[in-house]
Amino acid sequence: MITIQKLFYFILLLFVSIFSFSQDIKLSEEAKISIITYGPGDVLYEKFGHTAIRINDPMLKLDLIYNYGIFDFTEKNFYLNFIKGYMKYRLARYRFPPSLKSYNKNKRWVKEQILNLNTQQVNNFFKYIENNAQPKNASYLYDPFFNNCSTKPRDIIKEILGKSVIYKNNYTTSNNTIRELMNREINTNTWGGLGINIALGNKLDKIANSYEYMYLPDYVYQTLEKSSILKEGKEENLVSKTNILLNYPEKQANSDKFGPLIVFSILLLFGIFISYQDIKKIKHTKWLDIALLSITGVFGVLVIFLWFFTNHSTAPNNFNMLWAVPTNLILAWELYKNKTSKWITHYVKILLLFLLGFIPIVWILNIQLLPYSLIPLFLLLSIRYWVILKIYKKLRIANS
Repeated sequence: MITIQKLFYFILLLFVSIFSFSQDIKLSEEAKISIITYGPGDVLYEKFGHTAIRINDPMLKLDLIYNYGIFDFTEKNFYLNFIKGYMKYRLARYRFPPSLKSYNKNKRWVKEQILNLNTQQVNNFFKYIENNAQPKNASYLYDPFFNNCSTKPRDIIKEILGKSVIYKNNYTTSNNTIRELMNREINTNTWGGLGINIALGNKLDKIANSYEYMYLPDYVYQTLEKSSILKEGKEENLVSKTNILLNYPEKQANSDKFGPLIVFSILLLFGIFISYQDIKKIKHTKWLDIALLSITGVFGVLVIFLWFFTNHSTAPNNFNMLWAVPTNLILAWELYKNKTSKWITHYVKILLLFLLGFIPIVWILNIQLLPYSLIPLFLLLSIRYWVILKIYKKLRIANS
């Protein structure tokens, strides 16, 4: 039987659909605001999981998800802006039930935390996020660590509820850095994880405070579970109910089958064999050194570019420059042209000082955590630099 109240809400829903959720629309007393947390996926950008906001009003037959993690490949100069650190993401609004299908297909768990809000707070939340969803307001400058799909719900809850919400973070006693939290999700012994760690500087190596933990969806979820809201001067749980919408095992961040550690270890063994032959026969396998110097030089140029010529907030102060040295490209060219200039040996001594002196200090003092999978590469570079010193010393003596 259709009551007058249900008919009213049905007409209101049509009005809402036609006029794209006018700011004057009021949700019913049955409306709920939820934070949806999605488990990690298989590809690199899914490894961290995801957070979104759900608004569900059974009376209005309204069930929407608000997703701050949308980016548009078709946007003008998208790739150039992405490289330069001007990553424009946007808030997208769409129906929630169909959105679960892809997560179910990919076997990713999904959990819902219904917030303990009164009708006025629910409507304040709805009004705020609907204003965000308008085309003129939907875009924002994305930062993977300080302004992303997880920090947005965290900040919105605080902005709407103000001092009445009390975030409680009891898991920050272990003094993890932002990088350590990141590496738990992606595994540094993967090529994607290695690339991210090489690209980002030591801003990630500061101890994360409780608020900064929440750049990761898992910690938003944990925080909300522990947090409180003040109602008439009394603390109540911020989350009134937690639902498991899709129940799948957590996908683990495993190493690549042929990850950096294995590949660099094989190269190290090959380099040791070649170096032994070079010293024994007093010859120089130049192609190997030219290749190593060219690769480390190119990485050095990329580090410099990200540091000084982009807007990436975590790219500066990158101590990977101690092994990824841009000027190695000059030395590679000199070796290719068979030059025996005196500066070569002085330059190589500096490279050895970086590798054997400064990099251990950076590690020991926790200035920057360099990926452990690079250790075989560091050893290979050290051995080959030592070979260059020996060979070029003999060449200079022979030419004098």
